[in-house]
Amino acid sequence: MSVPFVKFNTTDRPEFIKELRKKVNLYFKENNLSKHANINMKVKTAFMITLYFSPLILMLTGLVSSFWWVMLMWVIMGFGMSGIGLSIMHDANHESYSKNKTVNKILGFLVNFLGAYHVNWKIQHNVLHHTFTNVEGLDDDIDVPVLRLSPKQKSSKWYRFQAFYASFLYGMMTINWLLFKDFGKLIQYKKQNLLEGQGLTLTKAMSHLIINKLWYVGLTLVLPMVIIDLPWWEIVLGFVFMQFICGLILSYIFQPAHVIEETSFYEADTSGSLENNWAIHQMNTTSNFADKSVLFSWFIGGLNYQIEHHLFPNICHIHYKKLSKIVKQTALEFDIPYYQHKTFFGAVKSHFVLLNQLGTGKYDLKNG
Repeated sequence: MSVPFVKFNTTDRPEFIKELRKKVNLYFKENNLSKHANINMKVKTAFMITLYFSPLILMLTGLVSSFWWVMLMWVIMGFGMSGIGLSIMHDANHESYSKNKTVNKILGFLVNFLGAYHVNWKIQHNVLHHTFTNVEGLDDDIDVPVLRLSPKQKSSKWYRFQAFYASFLYGMMTINWLLFKDFGKLIQYKKQNLLEGQGLTLTKAMSHLIINKLWYVGLTLVLPMVIIDLPWWEIVLGFVFMQFICGLILSYIFQPAHVIEETSFYEADTSGSLENNWAIHQMNTTSNFADKSVLFSWFIGGLNYQIEHHLFPNICHIHYKKLSKIVKQTALEFDIPYYQHKTFFGAVKSHFVLLNQLGTGKYDLKNG
């Protein structure tokens, strides 16, 4: 089995992306800017790494040992995990952090500190999600067996309460990566001939994955259980709490960017074709939110500008706010939708409204 050959409609207003790229390149040229990280991005990198590792060091050195202080350390690490995921490794694995491939490789490896495996993440996110956003059967981000995230997926009575239990599952996301998902996905990607693109055999990739899982669990769970003078179950509780916080934050940032009421969902026709040009497909399936929230945008790696990220994944997120004005104006000129919610809570609300509609069948009735 391999990934089906899917064709985008290259005749669908190709001038849009040509004009947009021209304007974006001109912006960087006129302002004499690099498309990669600047000093502010490097300061943020140091902050996020410190936010994650400092609490762990405080616990392992015994400087923090009482139950409530240890729990606070796990909470801070949960925010550090999500900060690394959203603001550092995401850019690095898109090779937008630096023009130096080694720097991108080192920082991209940090995804392993989220319990994930960097090779799987790049295949699922860079190859499948970014290419086939909201396309049934191809975008792994909407392929969650216990949730119906697309109207193209078969409806079932089991989904009718998904708007209520989705948040729990979102919180378990990184634990699922750690214990189950990575192993299954590695086998799936081998069958789809996607591991070859990463220069790996299944045996080599699986051995790397197992080694990474073992040192990660050893460092963040076993070592604290051995060193910290608390019952083992309290350490496990803190570890799970850290994972839950991170999973919840990551899900609440990425889901409202694609799975909301306004965005479209697709399925390739019998000839393997999609109706839009790739760039216009991204505009139809992606939405921004909270463009006025400076601190929020800083923490989440500019991913509230998800449209700009999907159109220009090889540009560091520090530039998205400025680029959004160019993208929005160009979309207006070509009569192409530019979806956005004024607030983060508005986007999250829209996501859960859609979850409820998809789960109860109201979406299907509404769209006939």
